[in-house]
Amino acid sequence: MSRLTEYVRGNRREIGVGAAAGLLLFLLSRGHLTGAVPLLLLMAMLLLVLYFRRSGAPAGGGVGVISSAVGTRFCDIGGQDRALSELRESLDLVVGDEEAARLGVRPVRGLLLVGPPGTGKTMMARAAAAYADACFLAVSGSEFVEMYAGVGAQRVREIFSRARRTARRESRSAAIVFIDEMEIVGGKRGRHSSHLEYDQTLNQLLVAMDGMQRDESPRILVMGATNRRDLLDDALLRPGRFDRVVHVDYPDFAGRKQILALHLRAKPLADDVDLDALARETFGFSGAHLENLSNEAAILAFRERRDDIASQHLLEAVEKVMMGDKIDRRPSREQLHRVAVHEVGHALMAELLEPGSVAAISIAPRGGSLGHVRKTTGEDQFLYTGAQLRREISFSLAGCAAEQVLLGESSTGVGGDFSRASGLAERLVFAGMSPAGIVAEETLPQDQLNRLVRDILNRQMEDAVRTVRAYLWVFDLAVPRLLEEERLNGEQLRTLLSPGEMPAG
Repeated sequence: MSRLTEYVRGNRREIGVGAAAGLLLFLLSRGHLTGAVPLLLLMAMLLLVLYFRRSGAPAGGGVGVISSAVGTRFCDIGGQDRALSELRESLDLVVGDEEAARLGVRPVRGLLLVGPPGTGKTMMARAAAAYADACFLAVSGSEFVEMYAGVGAQRVREIFSRARRTARRESRSAAIVFIDEMEIVGGKRGRHSSHLEYDQTLNQLLVAMDGMQRDESPRILVMGATNRRDLLDDALLRPGRFDRVVHVDYPDFAGRKQILALHLRAKPLADDVDLDALARETFGFSGAHLENLSNEAAILAFRERRDDIASQHLLEAVEKVMMGDKIDRRPSREQLHRVAVHEVGHALMAELLEPGSVAAISIAPRGGSLGHVRKTTGEDQFLYTGAQLRREISFSLAGCAAEQVLLGESSTGVGGDFSRASGLAERLVFAGMSPAGIVAEETLPQDQLNRLVRDILNRQMEDAVRTVRAYLWVFDLAVPRLLEEERLNGEQLRTLLSPGEMPAG
């Protein structure tokens, strides 16, 4: 019943025109209408239908969003220099089609943007329309499936027809059809055994792309976006359809700094804000994360009635984006003491293994965590040696080791640490860095993998316990202070670890 309701809502105009025509024919057959009245009514309905078609409104209730005045430009996108360079080159083949034709270059028909969520794929598509001075039609993949049930092939034809009509009406030489969530409409054929509607819709999209010619006016460029390229049908990715695949990845250090500068350029910043330090704190953040970070920092400054955004607001926003909001749940004093011991164990191990790496320790509950240690790195890390992976395992297990040594036993709070440590140990095994040497993930028996992972974890756990016992005095200094202040920054921890704080004897 809900599908019927959605269909009626999406096709109210067509249903209304059809009902009016049926009523008119009924009245004519009964002899209730005579003279010029029927002719006038028929002309009115015909004009109404022509108006709907000329207005470019799709017959499916608004599928696709046409935007002629695209405000996003390439200069508004940061951290994706390589992807933007590939995109510009592809668009130049569309904009400068005559020059490309002299060299025998086949026109680009499709561009596929592949990358994780939040990395700016939709922004790039809008900026591409501005760069090519093309009208822009955006379609969501989920909207595609919902609206095209039963008439998918017809709707594909309508999208291309609508793009051409809009470009001609606005005297533009090109139109860009952007399909987000491409894996929904371009998924591998044969997956849906119940019906072939998905396959028929994809087939029509392939036919429409094959029918695009060099000399047609206006030219159509299809752009798709997905974070699951592995789900796309092979026929969609062959040359002549989606000719170019542009990878849009998480930004590196320089990219994060550039994105932060773009999002913070219109915000008043305090003198203590250091974008270099902030970019180092945000390894692994996407462009959407960084935009959210700048917005959350502005909200924090607004709550304090500040005139500018200070470094403390940005760092607090980093923790909020990573861990979530602070929650009202407050553990008992005994549980809070255990959390403090656990987090100091992590922080101690991090500083001993990588001096200067701890940015903050907190026992303020956030999201699903009662406390956390935030680390920072001097540079982005993309490759890891065996020694580095073992250090990360020791860091993950240090909280459990601290609980066992100081409190006699561990708690359920170590579950997440164990899961992370086990994953790192598996990476060691499959990278050929365990005593088993080079192994194949597909052929390694599960019981042998379990033994190798257990041996690695036990060895690193023993090292963590020895380290905690050798630095018990650090817990005597750091835990009470953490319980009192709820949060310590890295400099405060390093001060406590300095030789001057070590007790005599």
